[in-house]
Amino acid sequence: MRPHGCDRPGGLRRFPAGTRTGARAGLRRRCLAALVGLLVGAGALAMVAPFAWMVSTSLKPPQELVVLPPRWWPQDPTAAAYGEVLRRFPLLRVVSNSFLVASVTAAGQLLVSATSGYAFGRLRFRGRDALFLLYLGTLMVPFAVTVTPLFLIVRALGWMDSYAGLIVPGMFSAFGTFLMRQHFQALPADLEEAAALDGAGTVRTFLHIVLPGSGPALATLGVLAFLNSWNSFLWPLLVVSDERYMTLPLALATLQGRYPGLTQWNLVMAGTVIAVVPVLCVFFLAQRWVVEGITASALKG
Repeated sequence: MRPHGCDRPGGLRRFPAGTRTGARAGLRRRCLAALVGLLVGAGALAMVAPFAWMVSTSLKPPQELVVLPPRWWPQDPTAAAYGEVLRRFPLLRVVSNSFLVASVTAAGQLLVSATSGYAFGRLRFRGRDALFLLYLGTLMVPFAVTVTPLFLIVRALGWMDSYAGLIVPGMFSAFGTFLMRQHFQALPADLEEAAALDGAGTVRTFLHIVLPGSGPALATLGVLAFLNSWNSFLWPLLVVSDERYMTLPLALATLQGRYPGLTQWNLVMAGTVIAVVPVLCVFFLAQRWVVEGITASALKG
């Protein structure tokens, strides 16, 4: 009687074909995982490299800015550029203005987009879909086309050099309405039916049942609106001439010289680091909700 796994004298073992196929499949999976990890690592390095160069340049003394070949890390790092940035403009007031404008704009956009998204997604009225498509079509209109009439409206309302002029136009977003509508359409109708049986009206259902379960979508929209307002440069440049209402992007523009050869890039990079740090903090605090909200909206759409 031959031992198990031997098919000829001499006891030579032959493994089943399924075992070899499974080994090859496992090897392919490991190679694919290694390739994906390599690509992700390369992409992460490509994303981090500009930030590393920004920090490195902000710590360089002026004489090291023109060294060839460029050094990734300065030989004599110094934080003098940050002190010069603090001296050139009132940084605390500028950052406070940017934080106030970005926070109120994001809150207002959440309010407007959540209510309009709920109306378009859950309420039934004549012309709802046509009106939504018309509103969504404004996404295809570039800001350069609408900036002139928007500027004329703000000037007619007397909102030049004011927080209202900086905040109110950014509270209305077709993208925000679309994002919230996609989220509300995916909610089960049983929630509203149960609320109606308990005697809850539309407003109460929206405030006490729908909104509490919309945390990821609201967090996603809030972070995106905050970042967009924080980084906005063109609109504050048009409506603000008073330094009391200057936001951080406008202040950073004053660090650049009149001609390219006169720009002190260590100052520009120091100011950029100061501007990026709050944004990174906001993103990392809400990262889980942002990823969850974007993924859910994409799958439900």
